[in-house]
Amino acid sequence: GSDYTAAIFGAALNAQEIQIWTDVNGMMTADPRMVKKAFPLTELSYTEAMELSYFGAKVIYPPTMIPAFLKKIPIVIKNTFEPEFVGTFIKHDIKASNLAIKGISSINNISILNLQGSGMVGKSGFSGRLFSLLAREQINVILITQSSSEHSITFAVQPDSAEKAKKLIEQEFELELLANKLDPVVIEQNLAILAVVGENMKQTPGVSGKLFHALGRNGVNVRAIAQGSSEYNISVIISENDLAKALNAVHDAFFVDLYKTLHAFCLGTGNIGKTLFKQLNAHTEFLRKENGIQVKIAGISNSRKMIFNADGVSLDNWEQELEGSDQPADLRTFIDKMVSMNLPNCVFIDNTASPNPIGFYEEVLNSTISVVTCNKIGNSGSYEQYKAFRDAARQHGVDFFYETNVGAGLPIIRTLRDL
Repeated sequence: GSDYTAAIFGAALNAQEIQIWTDVNGMMTADPRMVKKAFPLTELSYTEAMELSYFGAKVIYPPTMIPAFLKKIPIVIKNTFEPEFVGTFIKHDIKASNLAIKGISSINNISILNLQGSGMVGKSGFSGRLFSLLAREQINVILITQSSSEHSITFAVQPDSAEKAKKLIEQEFELELLANKLDPVVIEQNLAILAVVGENMKQTPGVSGKLFHALGRNGVNVRAIAQGSSEYNISVIISENDLAKALNAVHDAFFVDLYKTLHAFCLGTGNIGKTLFKQLNAHTEFLRKENGIQVKIAGISNSRKMIFNADGVSLDNWEQELEGSDQPADLRTFIDKMVSMNLPNCVFIDNTASPNPIGFYEEVLNSTISVVTCNKIGNSGSYEQYKAFRDAARQHGVDFFYETNVGAGLPIIRTLRDL
C-alpha cells in the first residue's frame, strides 16, 4: 500500500514508529539534483517536515504525517538500497540544533497574479471575495502576499490555472475595473518559489538578512516575499532561470560547516594563468579547511580555444582538455556563456595583458560577477573608467580586485590602504 495507508494503520494500531522506505537516505537539506552539497537530515519536527514537503520535497507525502502527528508516533524515512543508513526521524521532541534552518525547498514553474489599485485600500471583504471566488472554482493558491498599505495582493498558482483565475477576477471585479479602482490584472510566468524552513528561525536573528544577502550577492531578484508569524518559513518568488543558482547560494550561506564554492572563469593561460592554476591545485585542501572555499574553474580561454564545465575543469589536465576543445576562442562568446551559465559566487579572472577584456569589465560587474585582474591596462585608462568599474561593483555588491596590476605583484595597494 501507500505511505499514507501505512500511516493510517500505524496510528490505528498505536505503533511505536512508522517506517517509510524509499530510494534516498532520508530528507535532504535541499534537492540533491540541483544542490550537489545537499546532505541528509537526521531529525526533523513534524512542522519542519510538513513545510519542506509542501514546498517541493517529494520524499514524503504531506498528508502521510497527519495520522502520526495526531498520535505522536515517530516517522522514520529509510533507504531501501542502503538499509544500514540511519535515515531521517520525524517526531515531536527533537534535539536542540545549532542550525538556523533545516532545509531549503522549492517549487518551480509557477505563475503569479498581481492585483492592485486604490479600490482595495481599507475595503472590507475584498480578500474574502477574491479567495472565495478562487476556492469555488477549485483554483489552488500556493502562496499569498499583501502589502501593508492594502494597495496590492500577489498570489501564486499553477500556470494552467493562471488564465482561468484572471478571467474570473475580471468578471467578479468588473465594476471596480471599469471605475479604475483596480488596475488591470497582470500575470507573470516562468517563476519559482524558494523556501527556507526551520523551527530555530524564530529565535535566530539575521536569518532573513542572510537569505536576502545571498540572493542579492548573486544577482537574484526577489519578486515577492511571504513569512508567517510562526517564523518557520520564509518564502520568496524568483525567476525560474535563477532557481538553481539561488538554491546553491542560499545553501552555501546557511550550512557554514560546508565550504562555499566559488566559480572562476579564467581568461589567459600564459605564465600567470598557469601559475594560478598550479597554486589553486596545490592549495585545494588548505583553501577548503582554512578558508571554507572550494574554487571550481568553470571556464578557461586562451587566444585560440575555450572550454566550460559547471562542475569544474580538472586542474590536473586542463591543458589537454583545452587543447582538445572544438570551441574557438571568442571573448564576446566567453562573456555571454559565463553569464548564461548563471552559477553562484562567480568571478571573472583576467590573466592577460590585452586591452580587449577591459571593455567588458563593467558589463561583467553589472551581471553580478566579481572581477579580479592582473592586467596592467586594467586601471591605466581614464579616471572615469576606473570610477565606473568601482561604482558598478559597489552597486551590485561584488568585488573589483586589481592588486597585481600595480607594482609587479607587490602589495602596494593594500599597504597604502592600511596607512
